[in-house]
Amino acid sequence: MKQKTLKGSFSLCGKGLHTGLSLTVTFNPAPENHGYKIQRIDLEGMPTIDAIAENVVDTHRGTVLGKGDIRISTIEHGLSALYALGVDNALIQVNGPEFPILDGSAVKYVEKIQEVGIEEQSAPKDWYVIRKKIEVRDDDTDSCITILPDEEFSLTTMCSFESKFINSQFATLDNIHKYATEIAPARTFVFVRDLEPLLQANLIKGGDLDNAIVIYERQTTQERLDMLADMLHAEHRNANDLGYIQHKPLVWENECTRHKLLDIIGDMALIGKPIKGRIVATRPGHTINNKFAREMRKEIRKHEIQAPAYDPNETPVMDVNRIRELLPHRYPMQLVDKVIEIGANTIVGVKNVTSNEPFFQGHFPQEPVMPGVLQIEAMAQVGGLLVLSGVEEPERWSTYFLKIDGVKFRQKVVPGDTLLFKVDMLTPIRHGIATMHGYVFVGDHVVSEASFTAQIIKNK
Repeated sequence: MKQKTLKGSFSLCGKGLHTGLSLTVTFNPAPENHGYKIQRIDLEGMPTIDAIAENVVDTHRGTVLGKGDIRISTIEHGLSALYALGVDNALIQVNGPEFPILDGSAVKYVEKIQEVGIEEQSAPKDWYVIRKKIEVRDDDTDSCITILPDEEFSLTTMCSFESKFINSQFATLDNIHKYATEIAPARTFVFVRDLEPLLQANLIKGGDLDNAIVIYERQTTQERLDMLADMLHAEHRNANDLGYIQHKPLVWENECTRHKLLDIIGDMALIGKPIKGRIVATRPGHTINNKFAREMRKEIRKHEIQAPAYDPNETPVMDVNRIRELLPHRYPMQLVDKVIEIGANTIVGVKNVTSNEPFFQGHFPQEPVMPGVLQIEAMAQVGGLLVLSGVEEPERWSTYFLKIDGVKFRQKVVPGDTLLFKVDMLTPIRHGIATMHGYVFVGDHVVSEASFTAQIIKNK
């Protein structure tokens, strides 16, 4: 899959939830590998903040990005829509300290993204594939987020509140393509008991019954309820009538928990890469969401280059017989056993290193180590298979090294290791010359890498 951006720009206007200001946010296309960046166009120099987890400075009542004295809050709904709809690169401009709250959901963002359209770019989509269980806990709140291996991105959220109206709920998104209809319309919510401290903290100046579900589940005095209604510019209601307070009825019985799921996706957008894995979140909130996103970014840095997935039970794309039809190499110089993946510009090959390799007799008798030069040779043979698989009569062609650059050896290769080679074409083949970059993996670890240029020559 390729990276994607917006086909055009769009703007949304509305009031800020916490500031009450009239705000406009504009989403613009961005180049490949740009990611999400947010720009305060109301400030001198129009500073830009990278939308990544490390730049989150507050998670009290929403996700707030910060850089020096610059703040941008209530970003999670817009980022949730971008991430869920597969947009990888966007420049977001806002003329104030927060995104407009709109109706308290992400549906307006989704509608605008669908209206302007999404454009495929040339660079490959940089997925991070979950290979093992990762879990983050917050013992103070009993919150927990776990991510498990899965072929796609999916999410289950379980919430528990001290409320008879939403005591325990769960919501699941098994298919990200259902986000627009099943998750995006879910609105944010607040308990009446939380309104007074929020108002005293000079927050939710723009909150009303058009942009939030209000849950009244602990009876208070009529006087106090009337005072809160006046602050929110809402109608007075009988203090004996407990329940949901909003102008539009609930879309789903578990709308509040679906909104929690929406928020998680928005906070996961701050990881900086699309994820293939299944998230299970218990009692989530912006604080645990950000803690998890930061942990994921640490994990990604540890495995900056991910090893290809390898299932030895799957039938190879090329077996040893097909490889011998394409390459002239034979024992002891055929260093590729099979190919498990091949595309227009990338290939993945496998070599099983055994103690019977002839080079171990002298390299070294008491400590067998595969020579680095043979790792590079094997990598080049995999690259040769990529090139030769696209020409007619491949048996009449040979590939030869012209140049090798940036060679790095990171750990030893020994008997019993299974080598995975991932080779990518860096430039189109011109005049019979191909430039490639390859990695050699053992398990999840890169053991060597190199860039090399080869020439394809027709045999006489």
